[in-house]
Amino acid sequence: MATVHHWTGLEARALRHALRMSVRAFAQHLGLAVATISKWESKLAATEPRPDTQAILDTALGKADASVHLRFEAILSETTGTMPAGPRAWEYETWADDLDRVVVALSRQNFTFADSLLDRWLGRFNPTELDEKGLYLFARSTALLGDLQRYRGTLGGLLSAQHSYTDARAVFTELGIPRRVAQLDLALAVVMEMSGKLEIAARTYEALAVDDRLSRRDRARARLWVGTALSKDGRHDYATRAMRAATREFEELAEPDDWSMAHQKLALARRGAGDLTAAFRLLDIARTAGAPESPMQRVQLTTAQAHILRTDPATRDDGLRLLDDAAQVAARSGLGHQLRSIEAIKKTCEGAFKPRHQ
Repeated sequence: MATVHHWTGLEARALRHALRMSVRAFAQHLGLAVATISKWESKLAATEPRPDTQAILDTALGKADASVHLRFEAILSETTGTMPAGPRAWEYETWADDLDRVVVALSRQNFTFADSLLDRWLGRFNPTELDEKGLYLFARSTALLGDLQRYRGTLGGLLSAQHSYTDARAVFTELGIPRRVAQLDLALAVVMEMSGKLEIAARTYEALAVDDRLSRRDRARARLWVGTALSKDGRHDYATRAMRAATREFEELAEPDDWSMAHQKLALARRGAGDLTAAFRLLDIARTAGAPESPMQRVQLTTAQAHILRTDPATRDDGLRLLDDAAQVAARSGLGHQLRSIEAIKKTCEGAFKPRHQ
């Protein structure tokens, strides 16, 4: 959507032509005298409307539809050879479409393509040139950049993700969109958990699990992640209770992917508690809920299965083979965090089963 930071008679005339109005009709549309409009048209850039009239012109442009904005920009471009600051009307639509494409690319771990789409827009505009719609898209782009950096999972990527989430959160706070702010608080808690700050992450998840700014699904996810953080910290029974509550929520919400993931995480919690029978049963439920569609889902499910298998000496070798398979998929897909987790599990295996010598 076009914006004008300072109106002169030149921009006013361009708006009249874009609206396809006569001088008289334009004057009536703005609630001004015909003589005022005529003065603007005769002096063009040499005259400036009064501040209150500038606001009237802002309102008239803001209420105009997209076709008027396109004509307004084209007329100004032909007249002055320049365009208004900020995105043009069609660019807003293209930007929003590209962000939808980024979400799909991230779900498939096509990080290179997602990165190119985000770079196309984040490097294009200065945030100070953007109106509220532009700032919203800019903040969404910055939040998705944080997701990209987090999914890649490198140590430097986690720090970059934290900065991206914080920057996006500041813009959404300025725009007064509490739901987006809370979603970024949830994303920042995930970064804390991935960085090993389990206690802080668990407390943040607990607060967000009852935060009305979030949707019911996001609150259930926060409750599930309370369990993941506690399970990593060795508190498997408390983690199981939190995860089961989240699982019931996902079932009521008819969210099959979240429901499957919850059973996978429950299986790991029961494995940590030494209850391998329950762990295998829960993992079977997760595996039969549907075939994993993305590389990340395949790596997570295979790693969970391998982690449980390697706990039992009778199935240890099968678990190690699955870990190798998961590591190969993680490496090919650029999933740095998952790859580090797999290597850590393998080292634990080596330590646990290292032969003793008299």
